[in-house]
Amino acid sequence: MSTGTMLSEKEGAIGRMTFHNPERHNAVSLEMWEAVIGIIDDFAADADVRVVVVTGAGERAFVSGADISRFEDERAGKDAVTHYNATTARAADALAGIAKPTIAMIDGYCLGGGMSVAFCCDLRVCSDRSSFGIPAAKLGLGYGFAGVKRLCDVVGPAFAKEIFFTARRFDAAEALAMGLVNRVFAPDALEGAVADIADSIAGNAPMTVASIKRIVAEIAKDPDDRDVAACERLVDACFESADYIEGRRAFMDKRKPVFTGR
Repeated sequence: MSTGTMLSEKEGAIGRMTFHNPERHNAVSLEMWEAVIGIIDDFAADADVRVVVVTGAGERAFVSGADISRFEDERAGKDAVTHYNATTARAADALAGIAKPTIAMIDGYCLGGGMSVAFCCDLRVCSDRSSFGIPAAKLGLGYGFAGVKRLCDVVGPAFAKEIFFTARRFDAAEALAMGLVNRVFAPDALEGAVADIADSIAGNAPMTVASIKRIVAEIAKDPDDRDVAACERLVDACFESADYIEGRRAFMDKRKPVFTGR
């Protein structure tokens, strides 16, 4: 029985994580969720990695959800279910919480847990043959607060309700209209487009990019929970950085800046 695996690679400033279970449309096993945590932690600790791209193997799916064929082993009892849910929550938190920008490159099915992976990323870029959906209401499954909130933060409450209530599949055009994805490309243009976006972000000042990611995350919190002081410290650090000096000098010299993240 295929259990799938996670692939990780680094090329220059780009870290790439691939869900690799193409025989099952990249359905995710418990071992794969556990591997996600290690890969993201490694990318977070590597100063050379400035952008993370998340994708699925093959041309049919990004991630089609949990690997149901493994449930007899992974979710057979209460303790097993508790462990499974805790692991998936840790994986989602790791992906959503990494300080570096993340891009979901989606080609094909993005369903159930695949949607969770996608809306844990900062940007979502898909092919025009992609389809999206969360079938929880067709399976009688509950969906936790953190996951629902992340979806609401991306598409807003009305579309989040439509996605969950109907449990139907949405095509790429509908996903774009909802704001679920940022951009849509033809399948043969997707990889190059994502590479261009990632390279563009990687060439910008890392401290500025990281500060914006943190500030946007704070904005999404309830007002009483926001750490505005931390946001102000990040902004001050940008203005005190060597990258700010480099950015000004590069502008005056009419050249491309070389940022170091310091």
